[in-house]
Amino acid sequence: MASTSAPKNPMFCFKFPWDKINQNPKNPNECNLEIPWIFKSLQSVTSGALGFFDSTLNSSKNPFPSKLEFGEKKTTKRKTLSADEQGEAEQRALAMALSSGKDATVIEFYSPKCGLCNSLLKFVTEVENRNSDWLNVVMVDAENDHWLPELLHYDIRYVPCFVLLDQHGRALAKTGIPSSRLHVIAGLSHLLKLKRPQKISQKLSNSSSEPDQNR
Repeated sequence: MASTSAPKNPMFCFKFPWDKINQNPKNPNECNLEIPWIFKSLQSVTSGALGFFDSTLNSSKNPFPSKLEFGEKKTTKRKTLSADEQGEAEQRALAMALSSGKDATVIEFYSPKCGLCNSLLKFVTEVENRNSDWLNVVMVDAENDHWLPELLHYDIRYVPCFVLLDQHGRALAKTGIPSSRLHVIAGLSHLLKLKRPQKISQKLSNSSSEPDQNR
């Protein structure tokens, strides 16, 4: 008579504590491991963290903080002026230059589409800074309709073109047709010499008269 042995539980159970417990009473050899309370807490914390991370990924395309949150300065774009606003701003700049009382003002007629004009921007700025005690430089867009009277008055037919004005706003000279960058720079230097010698000579005459007065 065959004796039936009672089913035994497996000696080793390889079921991890955070796995789901699918008890099957029909299979007595199944590993039924009761999860200790400490692992139950770990399971709930882990599942909650994973759920929060998944919800963050679904709610935002870029869940990670941007560079701006770490102290980088946000660059603000300058407002693009309309043709009327730009023309009015340039006209105000010319009026302020003529009313400043300086010896001369240079008007640079340029075009935003002119590559040569753009290459001279840094040079023109340096010229104005070196001679800021007696010279103003005003840049105006030759394609703006606000400057049509000046284009006709000064006979501007090419860009870049520099027009030298005295302190009363009278035109003294202008640069010729630009054949190269060096040609334009030479023409602008020639314009400045028309007014610069007068200022230098006045300084020399004043300095030479000071000893006579002291005597």
